[in-house]
Amino acid sequence: MKPLFLNPPTFEDFDGGAGARYQASREVTSFWYPTWLCFPAGMIPGSRVVDAPVQRFTLEDCLTIARDFDMVVMYTSTPTLAIDIETARRIKAEKPAIVTVLTGPHVTVLPEETLRQAKGAVDIVCRGEFDYSTKELCEGREWERVDGISFLRDGKVVHTADRPPIQDLDALPFASQIYQRDLPIDEYIIPHFLHPYVSIYTSRGCPSKCIYCLWPQTFSGRAMRTRSPRNVYEEVKWIVDNVPGLREISFDDDTFTADRRHAREVAQLIKPLGISWTINARANCDYETLKTMREAGLRHVVVGYESGNEQILRNIKKGVTKHQALEFTRNCKKLGLSIHGAFIMGLPGETRETIRETIEFAKELDLNSIQASLASPYPGTEFWDLCRKEGWISSESYIDNTGHQMCVINYPHLSNKEIFDAVELFYNKFYFRPKYIARSIVKMITNGEERRKLLKEGKQYLEYMRKRKQAGTSC
Repeated sequence: MKPLFLNPPTFEDFDGGAGARYQASREVTSFWYPTWLCFPAGMIPGSRVVDAPVQRFTLEDCLTIARDFDMVVMYTSTPTLAIDIETARRIKAEKPAIVTVLTGPHVTVLPEETLRQAKGAVDIVCRGEFDYSTKELCEGREWERVDGISFLRDGKVVHTADRPPIQDLDALPFASQIYQRDLPIDEYIIPHFLHPYVSIYTSRGCPSKCIYCLWPQTFSGRAMRTRSPRNVYEEVKWIVDNVPGLREISFDDDTFTADRRHAREVAQLIKPLGISWTINARANCDYETLKTMREAGLRHVVVGYESGNEQILRNIKKGVTKHQALEFTRNCKKLGLSIHGAFIMGLPGETRETIRETIEFAKELDLNSIQASLASPYPGTEFWDLCRKEGWISSESYIDNTGHQMCVINYPHLSNKEIFDAVELFYNKFYFRPKYIARSIVKMITNGEERRKLLKEGKQYLEYMRKRKQAGTSC
């Protein structure tokens, strides 16, 4: 069978690829690559990857494209599941013989519920990593003999044996080659990355125990598996040689620095290529590892600080203290590394006082940029189990009707409206500081490209906040 790997159409500027924390429309246009779909696409002849939100494809566009394929594999998420099931239904209506497959963390955790909710629109659910499952299906293997899938037969759900996590990651194709074949690389934008950028993984899984983080608990696992440094080097070199105008590589591993020896070895190998690169790092990485990476071209780190309150950090099993975060940040600045800090409003233990404490902590860190998001308890996470047990979940709707994130948590001492409003307060307190404004003005005066970028992002941010306020009235 010839497969179409589809990131389905949803909302304008909807970033469905950001799976670790939440999928939603962003403050400023941001798009991550659909990397998970590109691995199996690279193993199956006649495949194609379509990223509808980025390529601005409508549902009608996707229906037309799907007619030329025998199977459609869609990556779905908790916020968009109902929409994606409807997309599968429309595809089936156009071509009844086509096999529709859903993948992703939500369907991995709730395969039977998903199949029954779909009522015939979805033929197969892939549980966990679906690289080889989809390959075997396209090769014509009987469904009962394909590990890691679930399907309905005579009204009963059939679950085949679990498929163990892939150990030999070097055997997988280079996702970047599929980006270049099928996707508009220039349209992928992360505001704090140099543009154009290309994102790849050097590992799967994360050993950290954070209770809210989606992928390690549901999909990629907490046992970290790494590609060989040589294999990573070969892909980076291919990207440098074959992507015109490339300015940056993003290593989008759950935590690139979780295996520091591996991180240093990759850095040493890619150093001669002279390329700028970014990573996701924990705020406990040691100075020497940071220094080794910096000398090899590391420019920017994305760090999940989450909260400025020690008890909340313990509640979420972050495994990093405020003292460690401060030391890490000082080390990054000493080395000249740019930092994008991620924070979450509404984690267990949040109060009005801890919100203020986290905002002050972010101001003390004085990072280059931040992201403030709402705590989202996804099925399959320890956070979800805790919220259900305590009765904290007030809604099943993670996004509003325009794709903006909603607060689904309501604590006895702190309402979902207060948590929702805390995000805008956080941004205003951080970005409208005299120190930050002065720094931005200097950038705009001295750098025309930076001026155009900041003005564009500022306009997008104000428009986002206008829409967000409208959404907030329903909290």
